[in-house]
Amino acid sequence: MSKKNLIARDISWLSFNGRVLQEANDISVPLRERIRFLGIHSNNLDEFFRVRVATLKRMIELGTKKNMHLEENPQAILDQIQMIVLQQQNEFNRIWDNIIVELAKEQIYLVSEKELTGPEQLFVKKFFDEEVRASIIPLLIESLPQLPYLRDKSLYLGVVMRKKESAYDQKYALIEVPSKAVGRFVKLPNQGDEKRIILLEDVIRYNLPYIFSYFGYDYFDAHVFKVTKDAEIDIDNDIATSLVQKIEKGLKSRRKGKPVRFAYDKDMDAGLLEYLIRRLNLSRKDNIIPGGRIHNFRHFMDFPDVFNSKSQRLAPFPHPALVQSMRVTDVILQQDVLLHFPYHSFNGIIDLLREAAMDPQVVSIKITAYRLASNSKIINALINAVRNGKAVVVMLELRARFDEEANLEWKEVLEEEGVKVLLGVPNMKIHAKACVIKKKLANNRILQYGFVSTGNLNEKTSRVYADHCLLTSNRSVMADINRIFNYLTNPKLNLHQLRGCKTLMVCPVNMRKELSVLIDREIKNARAGKPARIILKLNALSDATLIFQLYEAAAAGVDIQMVVRGIFCPHIDTKKLKHHMHAISIVDEYLEHARVLIFHNNGKPRIYLSSADWMVRNLDHRVEAAVPVNDPVLQQELLDIIHIQLSDNVKARLLDEELANNYVPSSDQKKVRSQIETYQYLYHKTLKTGEISSD
Repeated sequence: MSKKNLIARDISWLSFNGRVLQEANDISVPLRERIRFLGIHSNNLDEFFRVRVATLKRMIELGTKKNMHLEENPQAILDQIQMIVLQQQNEFNRIWDNIIVELAKEQIYLVSEKELTGPEQLFVKKFFDEEVRASIIPLLIESLPQLPYLRDKSLYLGVVMRKKESAYDQKYALIEVPSKAVGRFVKLPNQGDEKRIILLEDVIRYNLPYIFSYFGYDYFDAHVFKVTKDAEIDIDNDIATSLVQKIEKGLKSRRKGKPVRFAYDKDMDAGLLEYLIRRLNLSRKDNIIPGGRIHNFRHFMDFPDVFNSKSQRLAPFPHPALVQSMRVTDVILQQDVLLHFPYHSFNGIIDLLREAAMDPQVVSIKITAYRLASNSKIINALINAVRNGKAVVVMLELRARFDEEANLEWKEVLEEEGVKVLLGVPNMKIHAKACVIKKKLANNRILQYGFVSTGNLNEKTSRVYADHCLLTSNRSVMADINRIFNYLTNPKLNLHQLRGCKTLMVCPVNMRKELSVLIDREIKNARAGKPARIILKLNALSDATLIFQLYEAAAAGVDIQMVVRGIFCPHIDTKKLKHHMHAISIVDEYLEHARVLIFHNNGKPRIYLSSADWMVRNLDHRVEAAVPVNDPVLQQELLDIIHIQLSDNVKARLLDEELANNYVPSSDQKKVRSQIETYQYLYHKTLKTGEISSD
């Protein structure tokens, strides 16, 4: 098959962001969440331009498709992107207009500088003087030899100043809106039951006559814009330079990345708009996107809590095996435990590491870290372990995109405390989520236990990311995790360690091959007239080799069901495939982040939890791990949860080549919203222990 039998990866991703926009448009979703989804859509799009669009532009400059696995030329994809983004922007603006109406019904008003009452004007002037003035540096740009450095992600006001008696006497100025230092939203003094909010850029707009008072201008016009830049970090091949130095150098160069998108208020002064486009070396062929008065909507993920109704988000609860007085460690040494976030509390992981830090019999902890919480309790537990004499090894991935600076800081903190920090492998990210803890008993007997997870060790995101984590003391699993760490300690000498993994499927050495074997087995069973079925739960499915093998399996009669949150590249609507391939995407309150692989295997199911999506970058260019779930009780639990998701007819969308994002039809069936049903399913398991109230 040719790559024409695939949906373009970037176009499929935009379709996913369209599903996020659908949530913002859904009137059954609480108003605060609808606003949050607009913020998520905006933030997603920023990252898409910083990474994917920037990469396509680089390819055009180089005149190559090399290593991009594209089925079309980059310019054709960019043209499609421009069209889809503009369509989504129009839909975004329509949804926001409707939300403003809904906010007014709750007496919540986002007011402009022109709508301030007398008392509010005094408040805004005082707020500006006390909180804002010191954080802004207005720049008169016409007299400068080149445009000042514009920060990626920042919001700017483009200001036109003139005198009313002369249209020719005017100047242009730029002001960076200091959202990070001051906050984007300013609550105005209450007026009865009304809650009135003004955006920081409007506070600055109101104060423009004061800011530029010394020029004598009496007319001011100001509109927002933002520039999105190439976020790729170029890692040079200088062997005399350490990875840390390369990352630090790359971060500095990222700040000077080329613009890949210019988004602006469509009412901006035409002369200023033309001036900015010219000085940024953009052309009309570039992603120049007109929008409404408000930009940088990502801040709206943190819209002030001024709503009449309080959040209905359900609280996490303890796993039934971990609610007794017994230590987490003791439980894991007796049985495997499967945690499901955000339904189960993340405290089980933190408690496990805290116990290890204090246990006199624990001699070492080895753990991988990709994205950590800003005040990480994981890190605190590991530091306490070092202080208690344990040998602690942390594989810290410095190249976790957009977390590079935070991870550099964590490296310094950990090394100061005596933690051995591993920095990974050249040209390969370490994305596996694994931990092994070693206990040495009095008779010199060694016990090992730990976990393999589908998600990051981040207690903050664990409240909103749906992931699975297997806590286990299985010897063969622990042996393979040790092999991974042996490899990471010295990648040049220890590749054989990675290849020696027998229980875990590990990228880049054996996961692709093992997946192929598992699919082939289902094909053989189908051709032999035996039951054959594959269920995949992934974030992304774009690897052409595996997709074509799934096509072969479906054509042979293997029943393939997929739950894929984001990128989905297969064409599954052909006559040969549509009766055997079915795919949905679930976008709801929690972000579906787990990867679960289920192969029927003639009634002896092979079930894996994995950190890897089915993408070339994951399978061939990262260290990833997939752990088998062998306990029949835990297998059934996972199957139950996956079947709940496959039954979703509230938040599930059909995935097809039309990219229409049509909701799964519910007909007269019972409404199944899988995240609510999963919560209830797991909650009742804990309820049976009698440790939580049924109220």
